[in-house]
Amino acid sequence: MNPETWILLLTAALAAGALNAVAGGGSFLTFPALVFAGVPPIAANATSAVAVSPGYLGSTLGFRPELAALPRPRLWAEGAVCAAGGLAGAGLLLVTPAKLFSALVPWLLLFATALFALAPWLTGRRGGAAHPAARMAGLACVAVYGGYFNGGLGILLMALYAITGETSINTANALKNLNSLVLSLLSVAAFAWAGAVAWPQALAMAAAATVGGYAGARVARRLPAKLLRSGVIATGLVMAALFFARG
Repeated sequence: MNPETWILLLTAALAAGALNAVAGGGSFLTFPALVFAGVPPIAANATSAVAVSPGYLGSTLGFRPELAALPRPRLWAEGAVCAAGGLAGAGLLLVTPAKLFSALVPWLLLFATALFALAPWLTGRRGGAAHPAARMAGLACVAVYGGYFNGGLGILLMALYAITGETSINTANALKNLNSLVLSLLSVAAFAWAGAVAWPQALAMAAAATVGGYAGARVARRLPAKLLRSGVIATGLVMAALFFARG
């Protein structure tokens, strides 16, 4: 790739790291940047998953007190469900014909953008304490989606915990980060085993996203939350429109 393409990828990863640290939506930048750089859509999705995955570890470590206060059996059970769902979603992606996935991409981006736009309403809904089996079934569905297409994963997890009766936002955030990490690691392992990852781009972008998450978040936190959210939504809509035009 030429230097301009590398600059595009690294800039997208830096911005994605900052966005994920504050508002989410980083995949709206890394995935399209990889496609526009010439990486086939399925490989771009797998490579984007690798690029943003280090951020989940840092976020999980930041919520260690909340996780330590939860019953270990619950953490293990939810982790197992997310691991299985992530593998299933990754496997589904790998057997999806490239032409079909390319046709699905703009719709997936629109879905993820809609999730992001509705996030305050979704995560603000508080349900009664749901039966653990119902929560696990919902978690399995979200995990499959996350393994297949990462966009909007965090929003879906936060909404799931809110609707199933989790009253502490910090606990919900802790579980969201931990389960995103588990899901991401398993799906990334599946992509790597299948040879679907463009490793030079993935490793460079992962490093840039980590730097962006650490340094960029300080700047991003000074911006109005509404401005950040509007920027992410606008980015998602523009990217979806561009992919529709490409199709």
